[in-house]
Amino acid sequence: MTRLPLVAYILVAPVLMGVFLTALLAMDMRGFDRTMMAGAAIAGAIAAIPIAWLLARKLEKLR
Repeated sequence: MTRLPLVAYILVAPVLMGVFLTALLAMDMRGFDRTMMAGAAIAGAIAAIPIAWLLARKLEKLR
């Protein structure tokens, strides 16, 4: 079961990073810069860890 969470993370992390960046850009703030964009991408990568773990557990139960 060590590879399944990693595969799930590889799929989930870019999606969440894109969602967080899109949400940041859609807020139409005048003062955001590349630091905020990097922060949103990092937050998406960190938020993907527990989601990938839960997804892997659910997929393992289906086996």
